[in-house]
Amino acid sequence: MPPRTRRAAGVTVALAAAALTVQAPQASAVPPGTKDVTAVLFEWKFDSVAKACTDSLGPAGYGFVQVSPPQEHVQGSQWWTSYQPVSYKIAGRLGDRTAFKNMIDTCHAAGVKVIADSVVNHMAGQDGSGVGTGGSAYSKYNYPGLYSGADMDDCRATISNYQDKANVQNCELVQLADLDTGEDYVRGKIAGYLNDLLSLGVDGFRIDAAKHMPAADLANIKSRLTNPSVYWKQEAIYGAGEAVSPSEYLGNGDVQEFRYARDLKRVFQNENLAYLKNFGEAWGHMPSGQSGVFVDNHDTERGGDTLSYKDGSAYTLASVFMLAWPYGSPDVHSGYEWTDKDAGPPNGGTVNACYADGWKCQHAWREISSMVAFRNTARGQGVVNWWDNGGDQIAFGRGTKAYVAINHEGAALTRTFQTSLAAGDYCDVQSGRNVTVNSSGQFTATLAAGTALALHTGARTCSGTPVPPPSGDTGASFGVNATTSWGQNVYVVGNQAALGNWNTGSALKLDPAAYPVWKLDVTMPAGTAFEYKYVRKDAAGNVTWESGANRTATVPASGKVVLDDTWRS
Repeated sequence: MPPRTRRAAGVTVALAAAALTVQAPQASAVPPGTKDVTAVLFEWKFDSVAKACTDSLGPAGYGFVQVSPPQEHVQGSQWWTSYQPVSYKIAGRLGDRTAFKNMIDTCHAAGVKVIADSVVNHMAGQDGSGVGTGGSAYSKYNYPGLYSGADMDDCRATISNYQDKANVQNCELVQLADLDTGEDYVRGKIAGYLNDLLSLGVDGFRIDAAKHMPAADLANIKSRLTNPSVYWKQEAIYGAGEAVSPSEYLGNGDVQEFRYARDLKRVFQNENLAYLKNFGEAWGHMPSGQSGVFVDNHDTERGGDTLSYKDGSAYTLASVFMLAWPYGSPDVHSGYEWTDKDAGPPNGGTVNACYADGWKCQHAWREISSMVAFRNTARGQGVVNWWDNGGDQIAFGRGTKAYVAINHEGAALTRTFQTSLAAGDYCDVQSGRNVTVNSSGQFTATLAAGTALALHTGARTCSGTPVPPPSGDTGASFGVNATTSWGQNVYVVGNQAALGNWNTGSALKLDPAAYPVWKLDVTMPAGTAFEYKYVRKDAAGNVTWESGANRTATVPASGKVVLDDTWRS
């Protein structure tokens, strides 16, 4: 099997041009209106995307959905086959032309615009020859009716030197046939493909592997579109000391800012959230108005250079911060569980239900989904009333429209927060509890460890069933994101009598009401330091332990330590 990673300035980036986050149109793109958050439904079939637009994306206020590449590609179950084009027919495993058009129309009806991930730097070729997902025969450098060897760059070697611009832009990305985008014929064919997508109603494009094409070539291709000002987001990964800089592409439209996601991981894992007070351009990032930002994408979660769903509350809180902070246009990655980095989507991309079959559905997590309306409401409002404890507890407002507090420490945070909100009742959209702001713009609240609080003028009272307030008992509030098969349940066991003293027969069953998150509150004395792990049990009593070392936590002096864990496979 050919290699599927590339080396960029010491950072290994998973192959096949990362599916990056889609940002709302800026600069030379269509104005994004008041909704600039994109849900990136990675490797979802088009009919499943359509359903999500109606059921969750539209109601939550997402402005865009980004879909995986629609063109015909090599056969295979791995995700990266989507990034090895065979032709420009809409005939990939995620759906045919009819399904693609129906998805666009359905999403538009729900108020959601559609971004197509577009692979135009290269064609297939790692595995020699074959027949694509739409029935087209091909071999490397020969794609009948479309391209031949004369349309490829002269360099037929794999990229080996990221300090040499010609090597990066003329040689082959992981052995894939590199198109000569300087040729008029090639430019015309690429523009023809993108124009076909526009004719079906696509609202914009993510340009995969933009870094491997000269910016001038992309500018020429864009000028040939039926709508030359269409939204255009380019994947250009920053690498210190490299010959190609992401800023070279700003003249064409938005560019994905990989440093943003890498910096968030470093701060959330090893530094202090207090440092985020001037996050963005002051950190050397590209201009906010043309930067696509994200916590993770399908490449970076596999490569490990950003946070991912496997990082528990750090991942969730980083997403809350991204959506609350006024820099860039955010993408919310929504993919599936994986242990094999090459593994393709469950059920071939069909999502029967969120949180089932391994689908993570991050776009629908309450903590993340609720922040989309927060961001829409706060649009255009600057940061006010910043507060931090010098460590991992921060809070800030967005003008007179919104306020957020984040507690990334291991103990609860109780304080009186100063806001610029008008007096009255607000819904904390993170917890579903009502909060009252007094005439001085203040409110007092307690945030459990690893949680956030978010208020905005678009949610003055909570609807539905509120989350009950914490009891006066001390102990632990367990929560673990764990998928199960039919007949399985999730338990917690640990080194305290209240946790069964490591006897799986006495382990405590967690409540699946919020599946795939299993929850249980356990009373233990204040100050108790304890170890614990999660186990699965099936109907026959067979026990499967999660992997890794014993987890540890300490009961606070008052209330419960809140644990936001993810099952370790």
